[in-house]
Amino acid sequence: MDGGASDTAADAKSTSDTEQRKTWDDEARDSLHILPLSAIPLETPGLQHARLIKNVRLQTVVEMFRDAQAGSGQVSPRHIPSYFESYKDEVERDLVKLEKIGAASSFDVYSSRIELRRLNIDVNNVESLTLSDRKKAELTSYMRVFTRPLMEYVYGTEELQVADVTDIIQLFANPNRDEALRNLRMMADRLDIGLNDIPKFLEEYGDIFLSLAYFRKCLDEIVPEVQRFVSWMEEIRSSAEVKRDSRQMRMLDEIARDLTDIATSITGRFESFDNRSKDFWSDINAETFRSIRELISSHHVTIGGVLCGLAVKMNLWKHRFARGGGGPNRRMEFVKSEILPGLSHIKALEQSARTGHM
Repeated sequence: MDGGASDTAADAKSTSDTEQRKTWDDEARDSLHILPLSAIPLETPGLQHARLIKNVRLQTVVEMFRDAQAGSGQVSPRHIPSYFESYKDEVERDLVKLEKIGAASSFDVYSSRIELRRLNIDVNNVESLTLSDRKKAELTSYMRVFTRPLMEYVYGTEELQVADVTDIIQLFANPNRDEALRNLRMMADRLDIGLNDIPKFLEEYGDIFLSLAYFRKCLDEIVPEVQRFVSWMEEIRSSAEVKRDSRQMRMLDEIARDLTDIATSITGRFESFDNRSKDFWSDINAETFRSIRELISSHHVTIGGVLCGLAVKMNLWKHRFARGGGGPNRRMEFVKSEILPGLSHIKALEQSARTGHM
């Protein structure tokens, strides 16, 4: 009897651990600032369970553990060898990879794929380098902007119900109307591919625009937070103490201006992508698709970096000042110690993208 009860308890714990692990893994896959080290072929046993994360100063640290009671155990990559003294050579080789990957500005799945390819690491079949099913479902409404013109082009209607690009691939693999088949043939001709290659094209189309939908959703969540933060910071200026210090007033002005400029500039980049994708549907050909694919891919790293930087700072602000309060001195200290460090890096990233070609 007791044995059965303890087995049941053990099974329940094992299920709970598995679910916890899945939640932990999905959070990392969908995040801008976390890279699970299971995504990288490492030699050191035990490191596979750790994660690379960006802290609020936008430095890369290794998160060895995290739980509700003990919090997050973060270690600088250079201190990792002292945790794995029996694996000296393996750690040395792994550290070379970690330091290269750690130099990335964002750990979202799209930027991570680019960085890992540069290290000749195969990323095609690594599940942790794709968005979770839950995140893809969340992005359905964002994806409609890109699936709608496709449905109109082939079926002459946008009313067919599709949740994501996988549904569209199924639909187009077995088109149910003569007109749709004719339109697909025409599309294949204009893209200079065979009719059998249409599903592959759709998969690529889906992936490139899923990345845009993902970043767009991140942007839509972060920009209102940035605006709220700027207003919260503005309230410090009314403090008599701060008013007397022209240097502090100037710093607050500069931070507010930088945050507003960054948010405005990156929003403008997305408007430009939307316009370019509309151009593609008005003139479908292989060149316009290659051009829009390269345009969006070339911006993954800077978009990821800017959004990651803003996200970690806004998340800490919401956590630290959950009820929005805080006296002028406490607010000022937070702005100086947590918001200012790394802000110039975010600004430089956005400026570098702005001076590139859109």
